[in-house]
Amino acid sequence: MDNPFLSDRIYKFLFALLGLVYVTGLFVPLMDNDSAHHADIALHMYLTNDYVSLVDHAGDYLDKPHLHFWLCALSYKIFGVTTFAYKFPSFLFTIIGTYSTYRLGKSLYNKDAGKLAALLVASAFAYILANNDVRMDAMLTACATFATWQLVEFIQHKKILNAAGAAFGLALGFCTKGHIAVFVPAVAALFYILYRRDWKLFYNWKWLVMLVLFSLFISPVVYCYYLQYNLHPEKLVRGEDHINGVKFILLNQSVDRFSGKMGNDGKHDYLFFIHSFLWAFAPWSVITYIALVGRLKNFMQRKEEWLTTAVFIAILLIVTFSGFKLPHYLNIVFPVSAVIAAIFIISKKDQVRWSKRIFLIHIIIVGLLLLLVAVINVWAFPVQNGWIIPAVVILLAIVFYFLKSKAYSIIQKTVLVPVAAMAFLFFLLNTNFYPQLLTYQGGNQLAFKTKGAVSPADIYFWKDLYSSSFNFYTATLRQPFSDSVLNPARKTWLLFDSRNEQEIISAGYQLGQRYSTLDYEITKLDIKFVNPARREAQCTQMILAEISK
Repeated sequence: MDNPFLSDRIYKFLFALLGLVYVTGLFVPLMDNDSAHHADIALHMYLTNDYVSLVDHAGDYLDKPHLHFWLCALSYKIFGVTTFAYKFPSFLFTIIGTYSTYRLGKSLYNKDAGKLAALLVASAFAYILANNDVRMDAMLTACATFATWQLVEFIQHKKILNAAGAAFGLALGFCTKGHIAVFVPAVAALFYILYRRDWKLFYNWKWLVMLVLFSLFISPVVYCYYLQYNLHPEKLVRGEDHINGVKFILLNQSVDRFSGKMGNDGKHDYLFFIHSFLWAFAPWSVITYIALVGRLKNFMQRKEEWLTTAVFIAILLIVTFSGFKLPHYLNIVFPVSAVIAAIFIISKKDQVRWSKRIFLIHIIIVGLLLLLVAVINVWAFPVQNGWIIPAVVILLAIVFYFLKSKAYSIIQKTVLVPVAAMAFLFFLLNTNFYPQLLTYQGGNQLAFKTKGAVSPADIYFWKDLYSSSFNFYTATLRQPFSDSVLNPARKTWLLFDSRNEQEIISAGYQLGQRYSTLDYEITKLDIKFVNPARREAQCTQMILAEISK
């Protein structure tokens, strides 16, 4: 048997290094985009004990299924309403997803391929980011990968236990984000059967068992949609009433998103997948593209299995022609991409010319990453906490140790150096950049500033203003302001943007004691904000003031 690509000792060290990074991300405050928004939907469940209805600041939420919100609400019950509690379920699923990537690579190739694929996916940029800016992507990716692994095992061994495992994984994925969690493993299974030419498998009765179990496992979500919408035709969402909740979750949820009915971000950017994958799967994206070109050239010669290639191309086509596309849509393709890249790297370990090429590519990528780290943490947001410096020195020393050490071959360094560099990058992001950046997000900062000084029960929001992070960190639901809430017997507080202050005064209200924080939409950074000299000029103020008539 060939020597392993890396020793178990090195794998344990690298996974421990990445584990440190993931754990630091569990305590970075939530961002006022999908993260805090989804956290508030789970918060509504937790505070109202209504685990059937999905409700956000605007009312009934008709978009995603329930699983992510159920698990977060359960986590609140265990840990309280905290950043850690919201992120913890996704962290657990990331562990499952990484292990499933290992098992998928092992089932398709061998143990060495599986271990390397797991390391590659765990160190990919957007895979780590999904545990910081937490949406549903970590859970979705884990469920789809688990289901794909179980399907591969079922195709190979025909065991009913694997059929049940596949049904469970498919159902969990569907209950997290809908049809895409079923589509990806289904494409994987189809092309793996075609590759193996196992035609009799199409008539195996255990597929029916899988279908029955899948239907059973998704029934709680389908039933909840029935209760929330089919029994309440008067509910109005996006200007429509008489909503068929069952039809929506079983059909329209993915169709509407693909067609652009639920948004048109990036609709005409037909190269979206190509350029987004470059940074999202960094530092392994370039090698994945190179490997994929070779696979496509030899596709009909069956030199490699068809599963990973087919899934990659299928997602590329879906994202390319989708009417609504966002970078985190690519995460579901990362596990198969990791398998593709791992097999390519392992196959070149005895080819000196290719080893040097891969090494050069990754050194260039690492150099760009280190330059990015320097710009962010030296110029834009200089390190302020002294305890970070020793950790940074140690992590940077590890990067250069792997780079200069003679104990490892060039092909091994093509993996060791980028993994260490990603750990270094995200440690600084999680301990320095994001904590500083989030001081410019008014909602969470105002919640921290007024804790113990203002009762959240007395706080109301002006007109269309909302701040998911403020509600989350005060553990309250949004209360809209109106004259009827004014009570001479107690203080009433109004949350508003500084740009609305004159409108409020003109409406005949008086503003008294106040608290304020700088506010900026931190998920949409531009160079003016990143520049420390111009930053505050780009911000507005979020204000909490006592209000009276």
